[in-house]
Amino acid sequence: MNQVPVTAVGAERLKDELKELKFVKRPLVIEAIAVARDHGDLKENAEYHAAREEQGFMEGRIAELESVLSNAQIIDVAKLNQSGRVVFGCTVDIIDMESDEEVTYQIVGNIEADINKNRIAISSPIARALIGKEVGEDVAVQAPAGTREYEITAVRYV
Repeated sequence: MNQVPVTAVGAERLKDELKELKFVKRPLVIEAIAVARDHGDLKENAEYHAAREEQGFMEGRIAELESVLSNAQIIDVAKLNQSGRVVFGCTVDIIDMESDEEVTYQIVGNIEADINKNRIAISSPIARALIGKEVGEDVAVQAPAGTREYEITAVRYV
């Protein structure tokens, strides 16, 4: 199997989510299925079908998390060579050259990416364009709306 890069903090988040699913949510769903089963005819029991569907989604997520964690290459960002280059796990500040809007992103593994928390996947076009660059360099990113240009203003290893 290929190793999946994951930050140390991200690995802890994933372990916490896995523990929550296995030891808190799984028993609740099993109990909900048992209660729904007691209501009678399973063919027309919406509660039963909803609980079974929820169980299926949860078991799928548990399997995904277990697979990722078993194949994870955990990278501690704080222990990286702090050369000023953009690398996996670092936090980078960039300015959009067109709008002067400043954005901060952390480059993380695909499983831990969350754009709402400014964590972008290493496989994203912007992360691929930033990797290997240094503070002060301009970066062109091919986006669906056209090419966007950014300037790197800071790189942090936190």
